[in-house]
Amino acid sequence: MFDVALNVLPIFLMILIGWAVVASGYLKPEAGIALSEFVFKLAVPVLIFRTLAEADFHGAFPVRLWIAYFAGVAVTWTVGHIIASQLFRTDQRTATVAGVSAAFANNVFIGLPLVDRLVGPKGMVAVSILLAVHLPIMMVASSLLIERAERRDIGKQSEGWYALFRYLGLNLSRNPLVFGVLGGILWHFSGIPLTGVPKIVADQLAAVAAPAALLSLGMAMRRYGLGGNATLASSSSVLKLFLLPACVLVFSKLLGLSHEWQAALVLTSSVPTGINAWLIAAQFRTAEKLAASTITLTTGFGVLTVMFWAWMVG
Repeated sequence: MFDVALNVLPIFLMILIGWAVVASGYLKPEAGIALSEFVFKLAVPVLIFRTLAEADFHGAFPVRLWIAYFAGVAVTWTVGHIIASQLFRTDQRTATVAGVSAAFANNVFIGLPLVDRLVGPKGMVAVSILLAVHLPIMMVASSLLIERAERRDIGKQSEGWYALFRYLGLNLSRNPLVFGVLGGILWHFSGIPLTGVPKIVADQLAAVAAPAALLSLGMAMRRYGLGGNATLASSSSVLKLFLLPACVLVFSKLLGLSHEWQAALVLTSSVPTGINAWLIAAQFRTAEKLAASTITLTTGFGVLTVMFWAWMVG
């Protein structure tokens, strides 16, 4: 357990440092925004590109990996929605945000650095394969469910499937992570080795992706906090930190994934709620405080729960 702590604590310490340099006024919040853009638009896409370009898949079939992860997401999201709507008697929109907050892990800013540190290259391949479909699936599911909830709550007219998927398609077509995934896969199957100057540049950018991601996340945490719905947010946080990784672990074992892929999926599912949960809530102007509180709570307690899951799959 001590060895696990030595590997997990630096991840959250980097987040704490990012939060402290902004909270103390040493750096302006705008610095965190700029660093986050660098991470999301350049460093992480290059890291994913390099990982997939150099990956050795050993004939592994990624569909089982996707099923294992998203089966866990489906269970956790459903439980979160039921608890919010039936136990807390919320409207359907708030219940949907409660579900997505419990099931939307911060795979990019925390999951990638964590798996890179604890599992290594084989684990990074698994997370990169997951990221190829994670954002599209979560965004489509969130948008569809919240739109359905709006129709039930306030009788809002549907804008139609075409308008929804056109909006999602435009967003995904501008997503740098998609470029990293597609570029890495194309390079991999081209059979051209990644060597020389391109290899050096990719290695250097990929090397700064993890620390920069963690620092930028910490700097962004200043905008959140415990903004309300504390009891419901606590419920969503428990589901996020315990139920989601537990379900992913069970499904990964049932589907016979390798130990490295099991560890990677469990670890990346165990990390705190991603900022995208808040962005989705803000986009639809519903339950933003609930999403923000869940992000804060899961980040605060995640240092302990992630150590537990790292020990479980170690």
